[in-house]
Amino acid sequence: MEDIVKKIEINCDMGEGFGRWKMGPDEELMKYVDVANIACGFHAGDPSIMVKSVRLAKAHGVKAGAHPGLQDLFGFGRRRMTVDPADMYAMVLYQVGALKAILDAEGVPLNHIKPHGELFFYMQRDLKICRAVLEACALFKVPIYGAKGSADEKAICEELGLPFIEEAYVDVAYDKNAKIMPIGQFKTITTEEIYTKTLLIGRTDHSIDVDGDKVHLGFGGKPFSICLHSDMPTALENVKQLRKAVDELNAEKFPTAS
Repeated sequence: MEDIVKKIEINCDMGEGFGRWKMGPDEELMKYVDVANIACGFHAGDPSIMVKSVRLAKAHGVKAGAHPGLQDLFGFGRRRMTVDPADMYAMVLYQVGALKAILDAEGVPLNHIKPHGELFFYMQRDLKICRAVLEACALFKVPIYGAKGSADEKAICEELGLPFIEEAYVDVAYDKNAKIMPIGQFKTITTEEIYTKTLLIGRTDHSIDVDGDKVHLGFGGKPFSICLHSDMPTALENVKQLRKAVDELNAEKFPTAS
């Protein structure tokens, strides 16, 4: 990880509209982030939005990666469903391949792959699904982004020769075991909390769990990525506070990093 992420960075889920429906304020958010996770059409996004998102990332010098999800536009990829591992392999290959074609057309490299929403949680529950997803990802030979503490995902990535970039979260909640909770199962995190939690993570390697207690994350002083969700109602205010905190931390901890 330390060979790839040189300082604390912000990654953000983007391109999550569909047709005339828009989700996050991507044009503004892109000014504050380092990495964009672009929806690939299953949980959100469509071909035109994917092209627009890639061009927007390119214009701002933001690294672009694929954000594949479950085939669930109505539920935004956050509802449980049962998928055969072979079908899951094909679904991930299809989504990432589509974005890769657009990136190639725009002269932008595929930076990484990050499973979205319920697909991520499905991978934590089911080892066969986790392997199916990662075997599809392995064909693209790019890093995988995932939550700190995703032991099975990290182990399979190592087996497949894929770098695993560990993430922290500040706009969603952790449970007492430092596992992220599905959206809808906790109260909204305020922009003020995002700023203070980011500094806490960077300086002490702890965050605050859903009950208000400190929880250890385990980055060990190494640089890491912080995920931000563009579909939150206060996403723009959130990213501004997050950028402020991340810049402060990088000046303190990684001042010579490029």
